[in-house]
Parts: sequence; structure tokens; C-alpha cells
Amino acid sequence: MSTEQQIREYAHLLWEKAGKPEGRDKEFWEAAEIELSTQNKEAQTQDIKLE
Repeated sequence: MSTEQQIREYAHLLWEKAGKPEGRDKEFWEAAEIELSTQNKEAQTQDIKLE
């Protein structure tokens, strides 16, 4: 599971890449949560396959 700090940093990166639009903080936070969660699940799946 991603930590709040990881989500915050990734959301900020996404926001910067999008041109720093105002009023869309929740959108970028949710996108970061989803992407990081997906990455974590994929990594867990790889770990299981390696065992």
C-alpha cells in the first residue's frame, strides 16, 4: 500500500505535468492513488510468480 507521502508526491508530479491547473487537487490525488495502487498490485503479482 502506498503511503500518504508517496501519493502526495506523485499527485504533485501529475499536477505539474498537466500544467499546474487550479482547483483540480482531488482529481490528481485520486489519479495518484489509483496508479500507485496498480503499480503495487503488479509488483505483488510479480513477487508471487517468482516464489
